[in-house]
Amino acid sequence: MRMYDIILKKRNGEELSTEEINYFIENYTKGDVPDYQVSALLMSIFFNKMTSKETSDLTMAMVNSGDTLDLSQIKGIKVDKHSTGGVGDTTTLILAPMVAALGIPVVKMSGRGLGHTGGTIDKLESFKGFSVNLSKQQFINNVNSIKIAVVAQTADLAPADKKLYALRDVTATVDNISLIASSVMSKKIAAGADSIVLDVKVGEGAFMKTSESAHELAKEMVRIGEAVGRKTIAVISDMDQPLGLAIGNALEVEEAINTLKGNGPKDLLELCITLGSNMVILSGKTTNLDEAKTMLMNTIVSGKALDKLKEFVNAQGGDISCIDDTTRLPKANYIIPVVASKTGYVTKIHAEQIGLIAMELGAGRTTKEDVIDLAVGIVLNKKRGDKVEVGDVLAFIHANDRDKGKKAVEDLVKSYIISDLMENNIPLIYDIVY
Repeated sequence: MRMYDIILKKRNGEELSTEEINYFIENYTKGDVPDYQVSALLMSIFFNKMTSKETSDLTMAMVNSGDTLDLSQIKGIKVDKHSTGGVGDTTTLILAPMVAALGIPVVKMSGRGLGHTGGTIDKLESFKGFSVNLSKQQFINNVNSIKIAVVAQTADLAPADKKLYALRDVTATVDNISLIASSVMSKKIAAGADSIVLDVKVGEGAFMKTSESAHELAKEMVRIGEAVGRKTIAVISDMDQPLGLAIGNALEVEEAINTLKGNGPKDLLELCITLGSNMVILSGKTTNLDEAKTMLMNTIVSGKALDKLKEFVNAQGGDISCIDDTTRLPKANYIIPVVASKTGYVTKIHAEQIGLIAMELGAGRTTKEDVIDLAVGIVLNKKRGDKVEVGDVLAFIHANDRDKGKKAVEDLVKSYIISDLMENNIPLIYDIVY
């Protein structure tokens, strides 16, 4: 078998066999196939697309390119949640303790963030001493004893995906449904959960900009999951404005804590309840969605979800004192208000621009080597549909560099569109794909 023939076949729009896809992935992972040949294949895939069978084969080839996590020692149906990424996406820190408080095992392996803000494990490091580097056995023991653990993804998990994604990123071949779906699902399947809830973001601040493309991706990922025996549900949710109010690592952790105390933003709580209730359904605790939502809300009212967060953070070495006193979380030196220059209604917040402003403050990474400033970011005070008067505070900039803070103020004003008429017709939840 030759890589040349595989490239030619796909260039001509033909379907690749399982054996051809396995050959390509196995030999590229080992370093026996050069980047220039894989680049040619990726471009052929980009233009000619892949069939459902090819996409499934590619997913499993990447799963089998490295280690898979055997979680059979964990009792019960293990659930995981994955987001396709957005601005102010704090859901894991809220819904994981809620679901775990119901006795459902929550297993999550997460990567570090690249872009707007840190990933889940970056945010968790806002708790001083928190460790994301557990041994496999400690990970299993923690889930068995307290029903929740979150660890850093190892390099041995779906290594082919890591190599392919880096190449896609520099060859303009990222934006392909099959390549995106196989990338996400290979990591989720290799991570060993029995059931997966996917939060597929749509809008300006998301990778999928339209409802149509988000639906296509959601359906493909659910199909892949079900095809390999993983119960999978996808929730399509809005990212045309930031989720919640906080953008930035410690700021988002504080918002998550406040939400578990019953004082969180309405949209953030609603999405967490939607995602979490589907995790409860997949766990087999109940078949009734309304009952699942009530069960989750009760974990907040009773304080059990907050207690579970403390238990989880403590089990991984983190300082839990800042859960009761959030002023102990990392804090920025400068908090600068951003005020409205006109009266009207907020009809648009440019989510992607907000994310880039937070990144420039130091909340995110432009390269994997960048060091994140956990304290900096943005806290919104007005969101889509809100009425504002001249001089009202739209948001607060949290900065550790005065000049960066001043620039962020100027940029953030441009990210708000204020109009005479109130418009807020974008739903938080577009659809749920089973």
